[in-house]
Amino acid sequence: MHDIRSIRENPAAFDQGLRNRGMEPLSAHLIALDDQRKSAVSALQAAMERRNAMSKEIGQAKAKKDEARAQELMAEVARLKEAVPELEEAERRADKALFEALAAIPNIPQESVPVGVDEHGNVERHRVGAPKTLNSSKQHFEIGEDLGLMDFETAAKLSGSRFVVLKGQLARLERALGQFMIDLHTIDHGYTEVNPPLLVRDDTMFGTAQLPKFEDDQFWAFPGSALEQIVASAEAGEGSDALRKPIREARYGLIPTAEVSLTNLVREQILSEEELPLRFTALTPSFRAEAGSAGRDTRGMIRQHQFVKCELVSISTPETSADEHERMLTSAENVLKKLELPFRTMTLCTGDMGFSSTKTYDIEVWLPGQGTYREISSCSVCSDFQARRMNARYRPADGKGPRFVHTLNGSGLAVGRTLVAVLENYQNEDGSVTIPLALRPYMGGLDRIERQA
Repeated sequence: MHDIRSIRENPAAFDQGLRNRGMEPLSAHLIALDDQRKSAVSALQAAMERRNAMSKEIGQAKAKKDEARAQELMAEVARLKEAVPELEEAERRADKALFEALAAIPNIPQESVPVGVDEHGNVERHRVGAPKTLNSSKQHFEIGEDLGLMDFETAAKLSGSRFVVLKGQLARLERALGQFMIDLHTIDHGYTEVNPPLLVRDDTMFGTAQLPKFEDDQFWAFPGSALEQIVASAEAGEGSDALRKPIREARYGLIPTAEVSLTNLVREQILSEEELPLRFTALTPSFRAEAGSAGRDTRGMIRQHQFVKCELVSISTPETSADEHERMLTSAENVLKKLELPFRTMTLCTGDMGFSSTKTYDIEVWLPGQGTYREISSCSVCSDFQARRMNARYRPADGKGPRFVHTLNGSGLAVGRTLVAVLENYQNEDGSVTIPLALRPYMGGLDRIERQA
């Protein structure tokens, strides 16, 4: 969420940031909306002040026994009283128009972010490990199906496309990966483990900017009684506008990432500077409708509706957020280093960044089966963009007034995609899969997954 005062102070920089994202300048439009809001506020205040002043004059006129003047003033007060609701509504409309316009605008990229249109403008930061070459590299779904432990057909019968059933040692391997990640981040990297809600309210989704722009990308759940009432209203012929409010009040969003729950842990709070940085991690299921991904990665586990992810979230001061970003990236990369998986880290360009981000690093793991690098983590710093939406602040140690915190988030890592990477990088010619050394304690000492007779 942007601060209209900052936009007023430096509209040129704001517009240039939008241009770098491939958008048209909006400062003039936003300032005009703010002018309308200020005019509405002024008109209401003037009416209220005038009404209060005349109320006093009525008392003075009555004290002087000037009944004619008192009646004249009372008539004017009555007219103002009738006008106030309309002026209040005008203020609400103007305030809402500005709020909704600001809420729909993405964050402004940092100056250090490369300017580009799409992923082709991303800049490689570094590579770790040499890509493995195998005589006959299979893709993960071929490996899993040949092992008899990865079942997409049954998952489709149960839930439809973009779901999978993992069995036996593959199910255990996915669980081992998640446990390995959460242990690494809590024990070695100093993050606090959290077990957060998976169902959240609209305000929580708004705080991390899943709403309003990405409403169609979410899964929504309704209590049975609420859904019955909504269906009854629809059958009674109530219009979409009348239905929208009760639907949004009744529903819960399934989190697309634990970033939503973890970042909102500090919503509507004023922290002390001594408490910062806060570092949270969670291993949770995540749910994405993938509304904008029709036709992409339809085979396999790369893009699923339901998946497990180990999330990292930091809450920091503005002065320390850049260092915290680098620290988070190192923590995420360390997972791949310990698993001995080749990867590269990219600095995303302005046209490929997420909505809330002001700078993002993507970690891409090498997949021999596909012969390419694929994203396995995004680590983003969001400045105070999300904090404004959540009203999350801290009180500086110097005693000055509260300031908005900075928020950061990253995958540490996406467990399903890490499973994909392990299968493809540790596959053997005989169809078996070697277990990475770091995971063997979590697999009961097992060093290889083979097809069971």
